[in-house]
Amino acid sequence: MVKSEKRFYLVREDILPESILKTALAKEMLASGEVAGIIEAVERLGMARSTFYKYKDGVYSFFNAENMSIINISLLLRHISGILSGVLNCIASLQANVLTINQNLPLHGVAYVTLSLNIDEMTVPVEEMLKQLQALEGVLNVEVVGKS
Repeated sequence: MVKSEKRFYLVREDILPESILKTALAKEMLASGEVAGIIEAVERLGMARSTFYKYKDGVYSFFNAENMSIINISLLLRHISGILSGVLNCIASLQANVLTINQNLPLHGVAYVTLSLNIDEMTVPVEEMLKQLQALEGVLNVEVVGKS
């Protein structure tokens, strides 16, 4: 017997049946910690728990990064506790959002870190952010390595 391949469709929210939409919303509420459990999520949304269980394994929210301004920066950091935390706090203070973090194992007291940032709501130009990051103690180098 040949197993059929599952196909996926991208469907606009406004044409989804209410039960599918509410299932997706319940999963988002659970993932974000907005609700403590399934019972709370379905009660808030006014849906049956059985409906949630029927659709939960087949409904996924779509994240569209196409409309975002994303930059990738590479940093060379001293391997000292709290340096990366300072970098992340600086980025947050400028209203940029970290999408991904990739940190290599430290060698010879330094580590390379690559960050992908959503800069749509950033309060300063990219050049200013780079200057502020470079000025942080423990940051040896910072540069933009890509833009989407």
